[in-house]
Amino acid sequence: MARILIADDDELIAELASAVLIDAGHACGWVTSAEAAWDCARRKRPDVLLLDQAMPGESGLTLLRRLRCSPQLYDLPVIMFTAMNGREDEAQAIYAGAQDFLSKPFEPFDLVARVARILGRRGDRPRHVDLASAVLPQTAARVPLRRAI
Repeated sequence: MARILIADDDELIAELASAVLIDAGHACGWVTSAEAAWDCARRKRPDVLLLDQAMPGESGLTLLRRLRCSPQLYDLPVIMFTAMNGREDEAQAIYAGAQDFLSKPFEPFDLVARVARILGRRGDRPRHVDLASAVLPQTAARVPLRRAI
């Protein structure tokens, strides 16, 4: 069972997606703004965020960029969940750091399969790796130590 947060200003779609994911065995909740999604994710980190690309106020893409710059949420798996369906919109979402892109209206089976695929990629890794510990050991291994002459 995964904890999934849906951020979508269309309450009907958010409620429908939530019901589909709950039926699939996940714990699921939804909010209607990017700011509320940011607050929820910081308080209790979800396993996956379904994020609407175009919301009033802060857009989903802006929130995604903010997540990717956050030391606590940089590695949160995000599926862009949007009514936009052009190749350019999908490329923009993936470039901003989304792991997947799902157009609305959605097929329930497709939603569950994409969430399962995102969760499967994580495998046995921990839900979150602190940014400092993820970057510093790799950097230290690549940078040779200078010797005093």
